[in-house]
Amino acid sequence: MSKLFPPERLTIMDKMVAEFSRLRELACLPLDEKLAEELGYSLRTLYRWENGEQAPRPVVIHNLENIIKAQRTSKPDPKFDFIDLFAGIGGLRRGFEPLGGRCVFTSEWNKYAAQTYRANYPGDDHQINGDITEVPVGDIPKHDVLLAGFPCQPFSIAGVSKKNSLGRKHGFLDETQGTLFFDVARIIKHHRPRAFLLENVKNLQSHDKGNTLKVILRVLTEELGYQVQTRIIDARGFVPQHRERIYIVGFRDANEFDFGDLNIPDRAAGPKMGSILHPEDGTESPDRHYLVGPKGKVSDKYFLSDKLWSYLKAYAAKHKAAGNGFGYGLVDKDSVARTLSARYYKDGAEILVSRGPRRNPRRLTPRECARLMGFDKPGEVPLRIQVSDTQAYKQFGNSVAVPVVEAIARHMQPWLEEDATVKPSPGRAEIFADA
Repeated sequence: MSKLFPPERLTIMDKMVAEFSRLRELACLPLDEKLAEELGYSLRTLYRWENGEQAPRPVVIHNLENIIKAQRTSKPDPKFDFIDLFAGIGGLRRGFEPLGGRCVFTSEWNKYAAQTYRANYPGDDHQINGDITEVPVGDIPKHDVLLAGFPCQPFSIAGVSKKNSLGRKHGFLDETQGTLFFDVARIIKHHRPRAFLLENVKNLQSHDKGNTLKVILRVLTEELGYQVQTRIIDARGFVPQHRERIYIVGFRDANEFDFGDLNIPDRAAGPKMGSILHPEDGTESPDRHYLVGPKGKVSDKYFLSDKLWSYLKAYAAKHKAAGNGFGYGLVDKDSVARTLSARYYKDGAEILVSRGPRRNPRRLTPRECARLMGFDKPGEVPLRIQVSDTQAYKQFGNSVAVPVVEAIARHMQPWLEEDATVKPSPGRAEIFADA
């Protein structure tokens, strides 16, 4: 690089390289022969620009800007508007935007997750709001669909009679107060969206002996008047990972939606880890953050040190002897992984890639984590990861499995648009007489 550009011009080149990547990804254009032909340069040259080996020509930047302008001009009117609460890096959004949805409000308090979100949705005309508990419901735009992967803090059902005797409020105004679900409920109550999709960990179903979920469902049905169904779905049929989550779907008006009719791919026939691992044979597009050399070998920094590998083996042996199931999870290209968690950055123990009996295994790279969660797909622009590995691991561990959400969104689609045929929900007016 220094031979092509004197030191005083490196900053300019870096800006040009960054702008090329930004515009290409904003236009959702993968690095392929089609893009090379459209821009009038070889694919090899495009790779040089993407990797910062050479500065792209100003005319290329101009052409990419024109492509984006043309895309925006031809963009159809949205079929429905949605809001993205506790948005993380936008996993729920990925299921609804391709159906013609337009995101009109986003809330995410973690600054690093917001950074990733912003990098991948630069075309939004709204800012990312922080703490949703501090946002007045009137400041949230009107919307048709509410999406929320809400965290669940403990709360339980208390006796109404006892609360009445103490002069305390109960029901919606008390049992969910102090939890982040309360903020979801107050937004639903105020805006009355046509539909919502909520996501949480599987254990929500059994938390506090099932009382937590009972309160949530009672608020959504009896007090907010929605038709609600739940389903626990394992992402294993979609991605090579055992990942169970509970999804709660609600509709304002009665319809024929049946969550049980959603076809989930056979888990046994699902993809294996080989579909998301770096091939390390030169066939993968260059990725200077995680790969090295012309064959795209995974960087040494992802290999476990002798000390850490020895510790994990000893830890696993200790718990095995005690009859416990704790220990590391070793995978190869024919495996299905355990659940990727937000703690993966610590040692990677739940998913370690085997490199043979005489070599230490390695962690997944953040790019492989993106694929494992269904963000990166062949022929599409990869998710932009602009945070540290530690933050990236946390973000993917906290995310939804995108293909699952895509399937749910398609199943909900017939009732998301304004002209959908629905039957009014009985008793709704009486429920909200005091709203």
